Amino acid sequence: MRVVIQRVKQASVDIDGCRHAEIKAGLLVLLGIEDRDTDADIDYLCHKIVAMRIFDDEQGVMNLPVTQTDGGEVLVVSQFTLMASTRKGNRPSYIRASKPDFAVPMYERFCSMLSQLLGRPVQTGVFGADMQVGLVNDGPVTIIMDSQLRDAF
Repeated sequence: MRVVIQRVKQASVDIDGCRHAEIKAGLLVLLGIEDRDTDADIDYLCHKIVAMRIFDDEQGVMNLPVTQTDGGEVLVVSQFTLMASTRKGNRPSYIRASKPDFAVPMYERFCSMLSQLLGRPVQTGVFGADMQVGLVNDGPVTIIMDSQLRDAF
């Protein structure tokens, strides 16, 4: 499971020209799922996301997690292209990306756990939809995590 976490001043998802979801200051989380992912991957990433100290404290130092910010909203968007393999040729392979029958329940469990840990609902995109994602990256602060690499360092 891979995530791209972006600290944002605002973010939104439009589908078919209509606003589906939007947040003010907080985190935009792009989520890629593969078949070897488990509930342990969800648990690991969700706990890391809510505890990650990437928001400024009173001294302007990145020392606060999203749970300790004013508002601190979260928007989660599924993105199968995060699982792309670019090792051969110029056309990325998405063979590692899970099909909807596996990925949708994992995506829903991820969003549910994240919401539970935050103590408030998360906004979401629509799995498999053609979405236009807008954001104002704050900093910019962008963090990439792969749950399969959690024991590598």
